[in-house]
Amino acid sequence: MAREQALLSTEIVNRGVEPSGPDAGSPTFSVRVRRRLPDFLQSVNLKYVRLGYHYLISHGVYLATIPVIVLVCGAEVGSLSRDELWRKVWGEATYDLATVLAFLAVLAFTISVYIMSRPRPVYLIDFACYKPADELKVSKAEFIDLARKSGKFDEDSLAFQSRLLAKSGIGDESYMPRCVFEPGTNCATMKEGRAEASAAMFAALDELFDKCRVRPKDVGVLVVNCSLFNPTPSLSAMIVNHYKMRGNILSYNLGGMGCSAGVIAVDLARDMLQASGAGLAVVVSTEAVSFTWYAGKRRSMLIPNAFFRAGCAAVLLSNRRRDFHRAKYQLEHIVRTHKGADDRSFRSVYQEEDEQRIKGLSISRDLVEVGGHALKTNITTLGPLVLPFSEQILFFAGVLFRHLFPSKTSTPPPPSADGDASAAAPYIPDFKRAFEHFCMHAASRDVLEHLQSNLGLRDGDLEASRAALHRFGNTSSSSIWYELAYLEAKGRVRRGDRVWQLAFGSGFKCNSAVWRAVRRVRRPARSPWLDSVEQYPARMNA
Repeated sequence: MAREQALLSTEIVNRGVEPSGPDAGSPTFSVRVRRRLPDFLQSVNLKYVRLGYHYLISHGVYLATIPVIVLVCGAEVGSLSRDELWRKVWGEATYDLATVLAFLAVLAFTISVYIMSRPRPVYLIDFACYKPADELKVSKAEFIDLARKSGKFDEDSLAFQSRLLAKSGIGDESYMPRCVFEPGTNCATMKEGRAEASAAMFAALDELFDKCRVRPKDVGVLVVNCSLFNPTPSLSAMIVNHYKMRGNILSYNLGGMGCSAGVIAVDLARDMLQASGAGLAVVVSTEAVSFTWYAGKRRSMLIPNAFFRAGCAAVLLSNRRRDFHRAKYQLEHIVRTHKGADDRSFRSVYQEEDEQRIKGLSISRDLVEVGGHALKTNITTLGPLVLPFSEQILFFAGVLFRHLFPSKTSTPPPPSADGDASAAAPYIPDFKRAFEHFCMHAASRDVLEHLQSNLGLRDGDLEASRAALHRFGNTSSSSIWYELAYLEAKGRVRRGDRVWQLAFGSGFKCNSAVWRAVRRVRRPARSPWLDSVEQYPARMNA
C-alpha cells in the first residue's frame, strides 16, 4: 500500500465557497490524484539490467583472454634488449623466410576480410528543419479565441484546453495550420492533409538538398514517417514524384508509430544502407496536425489539441567513407524498446472515435507511468554501451546488492540531513559522463521535469528540449531534430561530443539514438532558430 501511495501525487483544484445549502459560505475544494513517473531510484529491477549487461557478457571472452595474451607477450618481449629482440626476429626470418612470408600473407588476408566484413559507419551529413510561414503563428490566447470562433467547442472544453496551454511550456510563437480553426468544416480531409504534409516535407527537403549539394536522383534510400496521415499513394511516393527520383530507389513509409518514429526511421535507413550499399539515404519525419485535431468533448482526446504543432525534419545519411570529411555526426548506437505486449502500454495513446463518433487521439492517464517503465528499460539497455566502465560497475554492484539482500533494502530509510538519499538505494548512473548533449523528446513541461529529476540532469542539460517546446511546441517525431538544431545554432557542438536523442511514443515505444560529432559543428547559415536563438533560454523563463 505504501509503495502504491508513493507513485501518486495530489493537487488541490476547484477552490471556492459553497453557494447554498446547510454548508453555505464554507470553503470547498477538490483533490486531484494522479500517478507520478516511476522513481528510478526505487524501481530499477535486475531483469532490466540483464538487457544491458548481456552486451558485456557476450564480449567476456575477449575481455578475459586479450589481457592475458598482452601480459605474456609483454613479459617475453620485456625480458629482451632491443638488440637481442632484433637478432631473434631476424634469425627466425633468416632460417625460414617462406614461413614468415606465409604468415604475413595470412595475417594480411585475415585483416582484409575483417575490415571488409565490418559494417560501414553511417554518417549524418546534414539535416534541415521546416520553419512554417509567419502567418501560421498562433499565441495561446489566439489559439483559444480561434477555437471559440470555430464553434466546435463548448465553454468547458475551451476552459480545459486553456488550462493545458497555460502549463504546457509552449510559448506564443508556435505554428498551427489555419484549417483546423475554420468554422463548421472538417479539417481532417485528404486534401488538407496532403497540402499540409507537402508544404512541410518539400520545404525541408529543398533546404536539405541545397545545403548538402545533393541531387534527388543521387538518393538510394528514402524513409518517411508520419503517424496519423497515411494517404494513397504514400507520402514517400509523393516525394519521389515531386523530385522525380530514380526508379530503383528503396522507399518506405512508416505510419502509426508515434513520436518515437524518427529514431525508427533512422534505424531502418541504416539497415538499408548496410544491406544495399545504396550510399545516400534521406529520412523525413513529420506529422499532420490537422489529423490530430479533435472537435469533441472527451477530455482525454482534447489533450493533443493543446500540445501538437506543425513541424518537419529531413536528414541526409551516408555510408560512403568519402563522406566522412563533410559529415557532421557518426551514428554510434540505436536502442529500441517496445512495450506493446502490455495492454496498458498499448492503450496509452490510442486513436478512436468518441461517443459522437468524432475521431481523435486519446491520451490515457497511465501515459506517464508506462512511459517511465519503457524509459527505464531503454536506458538500462543503453547504459553498458555508452557509460564509462566505472559507472557500470557501481550501478551493477548496487543492483546486485539489492537483489541478494532484499531484507536490508525493502524499506529504505529517509534521506539524511544533507539531503542525500540512503546508501541502500540503487546507484543511478551519471549519464552526464557519457553525453555532452541531450535531445529529449519535447512532449510537455511536466514530462521534461520528470525526466530531469529521475535521470539527475541539470537545467542546462534540457535547455534544448525546453527551448524547442517553447518555440515550436510538440512537433512529434521531428522535435529531437529541432533540439539538435538549437544546439548547433548556439555553437555548442564540438568534435568528439556525443549527443543522446531520446523519443517515446504510441505502442508504447521508447527509442534512443547516439551520435558522435566528427568535427566541430559551426553555426549554420540556415536554421529555424536564426531569428530567436539569442533570446533563449531567457524567453522560456519569462
